Amino acid sequence: MSASAADGPVPASLAPLVASLSEALAAHGGPLTWHLRHPVTGAPLTVTAEATADGPAVRLDAEGTTADGHPLVPAGPLDALSGSLDVAEAAGQLARLVVPGLADWATVTVLGEDGAPARSAVAHRSPLLLPDVETYISQRVTAPRDQASVTAALRSGEPVQILAIGSDLGPEAQPDPEVRAAWRRLDPTSSLFVPLQARGSAFGVLSLVNSGDRPAHGEAEITAAVALARRAALALDNARLYERQLQVAETLQHSLLTPPPQPAGLDIAVRYRPASSHALVGGDWYDAFEQPDGATLLVIGDVVGHNVEAASAMAQLRSAVRTLAYDRPDSPAGTLERVDRVLAGLHVGTLATALVARLEAPGGDGSRVLRWSSAGHLPPLLLHPDGRSRLLETPAERLLGIEEPTQRTDHEAVIAPGDTVLLCTDGLAEAGRVGIDEGLARIAAALADLGALPPGALCDRLLSRLVPDRAEDDVAVLAVRCLPVGVGP
Repeated sequence: MSASAADGPVPASLAPLVASLSEALAAHGGPLTWHLRHPVTGAPLTVTAEATADGPAVRLDAEGTTADGHPLVPAGPLDALSGSLDVAEAAGQLARLVVPGLADWATVTVLGEDGAPARSAVAHRSPLLLPDVETYISQRVTAPRDQASVTAALRSGEPVQILAIGSDLGPEAQPDPEVRAAWRRLDPTSSLFVPLQARGSAFGVLSLVNSGDRPAHGEAEITAAVALARRAALALDNARLYERQLQVAETLQHSLLTPPPQPAGLDIAVRYRPASSHALVGGDWYDAFEQPDGATLLVIGDVVGHNVEAASAMAQLRSAVRTLAYDRPDSPAGTLERVDRVLAGLHVGTLATALVARLEAPGGDGSRVLRWSSAGHLPPLLLHPDGRSRLLETPAERLLGIEEPTQRTDHEAVIAPGDTVLLCTDGLAEAGRVGIDEGLARIAAALADLGALPPGALCDRLLSRLVPDRAEDDVAVLAVRCLPVGVGP
C-alpha cells in the first residue's frame, strides 16, 4: 500500500503518524526514512517523508495491506493453521482467515485420493449470510464455468480469475429454488481460484468470491492470495498426511484386534475405540485365547508412542506374547519374563505396559483362580453381580522393554460364578483428562449398576458413560465373566 499527499487521503488509522512525520520533516529537512510497524496490522512499514514545492509529502509502504490500510491477511491465525493436524479444522481456519481481507466469502476444497472433492470449508464476512454459502456449496449442481476454472487452476498451478459473475441462476443451471435464492442473496460479482499445492502436486483449491460493489481482485490481492495459499497448502498437506497415517494405524489396529474366543464357562467381550484425529492413534491392544492345558489367557497392553510406529510395535509385541504364552503355558509372570528377554535380546526398542492374566479351569463349584502379573499396567477390576467392585491392586513393576530384564511377580484371586473381571487401558481411566486414581474410582462408580449386564452390554454402557464423545486417547477394554456351572455364554 502506498499513500502520499498527492495520492489521496491518508487512512484514518495512520493520520496521527503522518502528522508527526510531517512535523519532523519541517524541523529537520529531508528526505527522511523510517522503518516501523503498521499501527493496525503490525506488518513492516517503510515511511518516507520529503519536502516538495506543494509542501511535505509522506509515502507509506505497508506490506500486506489494502488501499485503506487494513490487513489483507492477519499474521497470527496462519501460525495457528500450521499447527493443526486435522484437515477439516485446517480448511476451516484457512477459509475464515481470508475473509474479509481477501474476499467477501471463501471456500476451501480438498480433494480425496480419487481426485474428487472430499472436504470443504466455507466462510463469509457476514454471519447472517454464512448459511447461504453452505446451502449453495452443499446443494448446488456444479457450474460448468466453476468446474473449468477449478480444473484449470489445479492443472496449471496458477490462479484463475473470473471477472464478472451473473447474479441470476436459471432453473437449467440450478434446479433447486433454494440454491438460486441463496445465490441471489450472496450477490457474487467476481471470483479467484487459487490452487493449493505442496510437494509437487495440487490437492485442493482456495476460492475467493467478491460481492456487490467490491471490485475484482487486483494484482496485490492476487499476489497475497497466492503467497497465503502456498503457506497454507503445506499445513493442509501435513494434516492430510497425518490423517492418512491415522487411518493406516487404525486399520492395522482393527486387523490385529480379533474377536475373542468363547471358552466353555466364560463369556468374553472386547472393545476398542481409536483416538480421535486430535490425538494420536496409538498402540493399545487386547488378546484372549485358550492355552493347550485348558486355561484361558487374557492380555491387555499399551505401547508407548503413537501412530503407525506404535501400531507396528504393538503388532510385534502382541505376537510375541501370544506365541510365547501358547508355546509353553507358564505363569503370567513367567510369560512376561520371557517377553522381557526377547525384547532385550532382539533390541526391539519398544516400551509398553502390559497385563497378562490366566484363568484356570473351573473347580467343582464353578469358581476359578485368576493369576496375573502386571508390567506397569492398570490393575484388574473385579465386579460382583450386585455391583460391588474392587481393584486388584499390586505393587508396581517395570514396563516391558527395559534393557535389563526383571523378575516379575504373580498374584492370585478367586473368581466366583457371576463375577466379571475387567481389564482396560489408561485411555478409559484418563478420559476427560483426570488422574489415574480418580479415573479408576470413576470406572468403579460407573459399574455400580452394570454387574448384571452381559459383558458386551457392560462394555458398551461403560464406554458411553465415560467416553461419550470423541476419545482423546485409544481405549481398549476386555471383560470376562465366570458363568455358573451349566450356563453357556
